[in-house]
Amino acid sequence: MGGKSRSAGGEPAGSADAARQGRPAAAGGAGTKDLPVFVELPEMISNLNVMPGRRASFVKLRARLELARAEDGATVTAVMPRLLDLFQTYLREMRPEELRGSMGTWRLREELIARANLAVAPARVTDVLFTELLVQ
Repeated sequence: MGGKSRSAGGEPAGSADAARQGRPAAAGGAGTKDLPVFVELPEMISNLNVMPGRRASFVKLRARLELARAEDGATVTAVMPRLLDLFQTYLREMRPEELRGSMGTWRLREELIARANLAVAPARVTDVLFTELLVQ
């Protein structure tokens, strides 16, 4: 019955810990070459751009970056401060109405992917997966 131990979510043991710490999950074993690699971003809370006189509005965002290659994880971790700065700066310029609906989520995802790829080049981010997105 041997084999690799897995976490409750079905991931290899240790991969969830690695993602929480901003490291890619370790790849190992046959058949894992094509598995996606994810790096978890720390929770971000940012005020949104509202018109003067309107009540303050905030966005809370938790996400994971999907990377093109496992070896890109070290690059992403090394430039994480720059990546977070680009994301926070962009979020602060957004208006609450721009985040409404599936179109708002899609646009945010595309903009964050573009900014992530600027920060991590020559590494490549293929997707931003939202685990929490709250506009208040």
